[in-house]
Amino acid sequence: MAKLKNNERIEILKKRMLEAPRYASIEQARIITRVYKENEELSTPKKRALSLAAALRELEIGVEPEELIVGNRTKGVRYGVVFPESGCSWIDREFETLPTRDQDKFLVRDEDIKEFRETIYPYWKGRSMEDVIRHNYGEKIDEIAKVVKINQKDHAQGHICPDTEMWLRLGVNGLINKIHQKQKYCKPEQEEFYECTLIVLDGVKDFMKRYHDHIYAMLDDVDDQYRESLQNVADICLALTQRAPETFHEALQSLWFLFVVLHMESNASSFSPGRMDQYLYPYYRSDIASGYMTRQEALELMECLWLKFNQIVYLRNKNSAKYFAGFPIGFNVAIGGLDQNGNDTYNDLSLLCLDAQYDLGLPQPNLSVRLNKNSSHELMQEAIKVVAKGSGMPQFFNDEAIVHAMHEDLRIDYKDALNYAIVGCVELTTHGNNLGWSDAAMFNFNKVLELTLNNGVCLLTNKKIGLDLGNLETYETFEDLEAAFKKQIDYFIEEMMKAEVVVEKAHQDCLPTAFLSCVIDDCIDNGLDVTRGGAKYNLSGIQMIQVANLADSLAALKKLVYDENRISKHELLSALQADFKGHEITQTMLSNKVEKYGNDVAWVDELGAKWAMYFRNRMKDYTNYRGGKYHTGMYTVSAHVPMGENVGASPDGRNAMTPLADGGLSAVYGRDMSGPTAVLKSVSRISNSCTTNGGLLNMKFLPEFFSTQSGLDKFEDFLRAFVDLKVCHIQFNVVRKEDLLDAKVHPENHRSLTIRVAGYTAYFVELAGKLQDEIIERTTYDHI
Repeated sequence: MAKLKNNERIEILKKRMLEAPRYASIEQARIITRVYKENEELSTPKKRALSLAAALRELEIGVEPEELIVGNRTKGVRYGVVFPESGCSWIDREFETLPTRDQDKFLVRDEDIKEFRETIYPYWKGRSMEDVIRHNYGEKIDEIAKVVKINQKDHAQGHICPDTEMWLRLGVNGLINKIHQKQKYCKPEQEEFYECTLIVLDGVKDFMKRYHDHIYAMLDDVDDQYRESLQNVADICLALTQRAPETFHEALQSLWFLFVVLHMESNASSFSPGRMDQYLYPYYRSDIASGYMTRQEALELMECLWLKFNQIVYLRNKNSAKYFAGFPIGFNVAIGGLDQNGNDTYNDLSLLCLDAQYDLGLPQPNLSVRLNKNSSHELMQEAIKVVAKGSGMPQFFNDEAIVHAMHEDLRIDYKDALNYAIVGCVELTTHGNNLGWSDAAMFNFNKVLELTLNNGVCLLTNKKIGLDLGNLETYETFEDLEAAFKKQIDYFIEEMMKAEVVVEKAHQDCLPTAFLSCVIDDCIDNGLDVTRGGAKYNLSGIQMIQVANLADSLAALKKLVYDENRISKHELLSALQADFKGHEITQTMLSNKVEKYGNDVAWVDELGAKWAMYFRNRMKDYTNYRGGKYHTGMYTVSAHVPMGENVGASPDGRNAMTPLADGGLSAVYGRDMSGPTAVLKSVSRISNSCTTNGGLLNMKFLPEFFSTQSGLDKFEDFLRAFVDLKVCHIQFNVVRKEDLLDAKVHPENHRSLTIRVAGYTAYFVELAGKLQDEIIERTTYDHI
């Protein structure tokens, strides 16, 4: 791996970022509230556009003398932004507790709380999108919450890969000119859309120029060592207000401005740069070929951008922080993969991205490598060396599994499927033309099974929350049980879809996004906001939680209760209702006397695969509010911990309220006893049509495995088996259990330790204790 010969600049910036305090900020909320009050007579799209433009012109900005890439949505780094248009009531409830809550803490200032309560919240109470959804459907969403977690209720939509290539090719002025041309011939109903886009783009130009002016105002106080490079950054910022980027440095700066503004407009997670090694390569190649830039200078620029990816986090409410723990902001960068002719492609910029991750080892960006049957030995070996470093990156995606499923199952154009990107954790998308709504909801299979076994009654609260279809004792055959399970699933699907309509309509009414619409094809051509269906593709993704526990539970029921009669129905139901207290022998049998998912046991794996496919097929019966398709994913972020807290004791021998399996495709930790290849074979039995919204397979290896070239070669063979088996995704933690235990006890000694949580990397010491414990207990492999 290449390293910076002189990394003083990077080390200074990294150290300063990691030591900076993390606050909740009301600065943008103050501006938004003022603009709305001043323009009450205007439409919501106009007020949204004007408030973003005002923020671009007024927010306090800052620049570090050593920076080569500048810009942020707050002056402080890793600040959580209070965003009143989407959610304000939860801030009112939780503001004082932000510094002390279990997960994702933020410092607060007393004067900010006072201003929020006296000025901001009184205006937004009852008006924010959160309040609209709660008023229209809140009680019903609460009723189904133990089975279905409806997302996107208090923040704007993220999980999008904008058309970065177009942004770089046209520049801000090019986009403005394109919109002016469209205005000449637009329909009356399109006029406001174009007016809003021009308002925000003019604000973006002013935002860029402000950084030029700010830098020139500080140059006299900058050390000689950094003055020239910082002045060059200022000149780049000014140039970008006048033309499209021409150099690699200009392209990186322009790209970062794009993502800062997207976050300022929407305050959402997972706006992803996508295939940077493809669309940035012409700038890189030109500068290298002309001698304008060396590879070392390019690496330093890339690492400065990597640092910026770590300076934005997202402020969630305390419940969502459990489901999305560790600030997974989701700047997903994909390298390698098939080109538009179906050939494998990678380049020196692909390797440069790996070099930057190897050097820095930070949680962002979420680096992904696309593999296929013709992936190069060089790219794989360099990627494996980064895996061995232990930052939890890169993760790997399988073109052989994904392209076909996107094209055939979702009817995505083959050219667009070849050019797929990843957003957030593992969510799949097309590049620049898709509002994928990846995290529409999470559906807990295991809670549905619990209700099916217990007359629709929750084992934790003894309240009836599902259909009363009988209980385990009334189902004569396993087929009877499955028939009831099917009806219970159908009931909660129907309730989930009613909620989705309410949420998507609220986004249209409350959070139109003019700037995002500028960088998603075909919104400008259609004169239609992206929230109203302006994009080429309009998908919604639902996550299935959690197939491993479900397969293990159904296997235990089928084998031990129905096929072999080793446990009576009455005994098992009593054991579940008692959380196995007084039924320890039954629990032991459930845990040890039946085969488990993840061990290449076909009949067990197929029990999970069957119901995943059933759920996927049911989604085809529905169309989302933008007129697009529903599809499915199998990943959890960190939801396997809180969703496990919602589930009573289960027939796989799991105790009540303990975590479900991690990942989404992963086996329950400790149950995959037949080695990593057996896990791959089990996962391969799940159809890739079930994971067009993303699938997630976690594995953990000891660092010693990678200490020899033989180990690296064996790992490459393992990845090639992953490709051949057409498993969609895999990722790795390379860490010793002892190091994690020590980090939990002595966090001050492990501040920079990063760990793969689910589809993302986070600082281990910033995770809540229950999630830390679950990660520690995951199966660790020392061989393949």
